[in-house]
Amino acid sequence: MKNFLLKTCLFLALLLVIRSVSANVSLVVLGDSLSAGYGLSQEQTWVAELDRRWESSHPDINIINASISGETTRGGLRRLEGVLERHKPDALFIELGGNDGLRGFDLNTVRSNLKQIIDQAQQQGVKVGLSQVMVPPNYGQRFAEQFQKMFEEVAEEKNVTLIPFFMEQIATNPDYVQDDGIHPTAEAQPKIADFLEPYLLKLAK
Repeated sequence: MKNFLLKTCLFLALLLVIRSVSANVSLVVLGDSLSAGYGLSQEQTWVAELDRRWESSHPDINIINASISGETTRGGLRRLEGVLERHKPDALFIELGGNDGLRGFDLNTVRSNLKQIIDQAQQQGVKVGLSQVMVPPNYGQRFAEQFQKMFEEVAEEKNVTLIPFFMEQIATNPDYVQDDGIHPTAEAQPKIADFLEPYLLKLAK
């Protein structure tokens, strides 16, 4: 009788563990240096900031930073299969395209890369959010407008959430931008986390 009760208790405990694990939501950030934390430690990034917050407020959500400085949409597409296989996420936040724009890559190619990233993720049942990305105005108004519109069109065509570009407000404050004029400082990371948190929570739910 004691052995039966012990086995029953162990079985119920195992069920609770399985349910707990299955209830967890994994959110992967596939980005470039703006999310990878160029010039900062990993603990200083906005992704790490959200991870710390959610440990207590949303322990069921696991956020993973798969961002690499210098990454392009082509690089993200090339890495995607491995990222999905390794982390098996429920949701994917794509923050790519900035380096493509700064290097003047063909917009049709950038558009195709983004669509393929979204398609691959959606084919595996992954919910996708796409970050709006902008280029500096010195690249020319026409190119800047076409570049921005591209993200809007891709999001609409693929029926994914378009999340406003988090650097738009950050870039106007010199205290929040590093000396290169592009990358956010450590002081900016909590501000970015504040901005993105409601969007990413909705994406992960």
